[in-house]
Amino acid sequence: MDEVITIYQKPTCSKCRATLELLTQSGEKFQSINYYEKPISEDLLRELLQKLNMTAREIFRSDEPAAEGLQSATDEELLKRMAEDPDLIQRPIVVRGDKAILARPPAQVLQLLKK
Repeated sequence: MDEVITIYQKPTCSKCRATLELLTQSGEKFQSINYYEKPISEDLLRELLQKLNMTAREIFRSDEPAAEGLQSATDEELLKRMAEDPDLIQRPIVVRGDKAILARPPAQVLQLLKK
């Protein structure tokens, strides 16, 4: 596992901060992307979903105010809205090579670390 780890996160999110702490403690190289400063495009979201082996609905934050009225939206509609509004994306998403995990709880990130 020589691939650099990438974490897509929001700095004010407690789960993101906890995951960043675990990555820092691991001593492995990683890059952190604040997806509020560098938005995730629809194409990147599709790529992340493939690596996560999840659907758009599974990473959709339905409890956000911006989610109102989207309960019956298609996955394509959800992807478009998540690309427009990062509050609608579950976080953090951590990627290493062709694998990704939704670090909820943060200890999930340990799956991507070297043994």
